[in-house]
Amino acid sequence: MSYPNVWANLEIRHLGVLLAVAESRSLWAAADILDLSPSAVSQQLASLEGIVGQRLVERRRGRRQTQLTEAGELLVRHARAVIARLRAARADFAAFESGAVGSLQLGTFQSVGARIIPAVLREFAGAWPGVDVVLTEQEADDELLVAVEQGEVDLSFAAYPLPEGPFEATELLQDPYVLVVPSSSPLGAGRPARLEDLRDVPLIGNRSPHVRARVEEALREHGVEPRVVMRTDDNGTLQGLVAADIGVAVTPLLTLDEQDPRIRILHLEDLPTRTIVMAWHRDRYRSPAARGFVSAARSVSAQLMSGRLLPSE
Repeated sequence: MSYPNVWANLEIRHLGVLLAVAESRSLWAAADILDLSPSAVSQQLASLEGIVGQRLVERRRGRRQTQLTEAGELLVRHARAVIARLRAARADFAAFESGAVGSLQLGTFQSVGARIIPAVLREFAGAWPGVDVVLTEQEADDELLVAVEQGEVDLSFAAYPLPEGPFEATELLQDPYVLVVPSSSPLGAGRPARLEDLRDVPLIGNRSPHVRARVEEALREHGVEPRVVMRTDDNGTLQGLVAADIGVAVTPLLTLDEQDPRIRILHLEDLPTRTIVMAWHRDRYRSPAARGFVSAARSVSAQLMSGRLLPSE
């Protein structure tokens, strides 16, 4: 049995050892990660088990995989949150010390990177010439938000709604879903396109979990079982496949080059828009430069929205 005052002996190094074992599933591999001897790792685990009053790891002879107990899995969830908060604190101090110079870590994904980032960087550089913006790019914003939580990224573009976590965000723009077809396609001719028009039509699908779920669930809600013939993570590839008449696609407008003469972009009224936001860790210090970048992103997004003509037929 453990007592609350005994937990005062728990140290960050104990949690670091437990996480290393959890991620590597081996005392030997954890020792390599931490630059410790296997016996030192085992001693640290034993000390932690004594503090919490529960066996955390099922030890096995030799270099075979090590399994966490149910209590170990429970403590690992808390350990990850503690370590993530410490990383965020370290990033805070780096941002605080840098002031108006240094770097700003920004998370972004493909469609935002192509259409919004260049204009935002141009506007931001004029106001903050001493701050370098370092981009972290991912296909899915879930991974970017994990980086925000762990202090690896200061700000990140994301799609609303955000997952549960220590996040705050400001809305930047509404990005409508559209139907993109080859320029010679009869779809949508003479009237607005509808999701029902896509019954038995070959589709080029997106691998992004958010886009994929939104589009394919909407099709099924309208009685259409998606006939996906190919998927791609690359926006240019998706547009090229449509232009080559391999299939049509339902995708956010920001992912497309609207000037491509090989395709037609049709407005869809029966699919909600995608809300793009800028997100940050709600408990972290936001430097003046970070706040300035958010302001620049909002300004550029407003200009984009006011200057965009939504396609319609």
